[in-house]
Amino acid sequence: MATTPSVLFVCVHNAGRSQMAAGFLTHLAGNAIEVRSAGSAPADAVNAAAVAAMAELGIDISAQSPKILTPDAVESSTVVITMGCGDSCPVFPGVSYRDWQLADPAGRGVEQVRPIRDEIRSRVEALIAELAPTD
Repeated sequence: MATTPSVLFVCVHNAGRSQMAAGFLTHLAGNAIEVRSAGSAPADAVNAAAVAAMAELGIDISAQSPKILTPDAVESSTVVITMGCGDSCPVFPGVSYRDWQLADPAGRGVEQVRPIRDEIRSRVEALIAELAPTD
């Protein structure tokens, strides 16, 4: 049996983009993909507008908290998806890296976060189709 793929979403504060991506992947892929998120400089709390935008779709990320990015989290992931963390992301051989250029939801209201959320959802859906295809 193949091992379960794992995805690590990384952004600077681990408060908006990476939390929404992790929320979508957990919600849409279930146990088919292991999900992690972290930040190079974690914020104190998840972005309230991101929480509200996800709640509109029935996905609750309010209990999540920003976590610090560790080399172990990177090394143990199948795919690492960065979202604007620049050079602060550690690189390990054998790990697939991707960079998703997405607007930062920090300081934006829920109206401005919705398009970011929807873009993340489309990318996560494509990622699931790639990593955990169904027959």
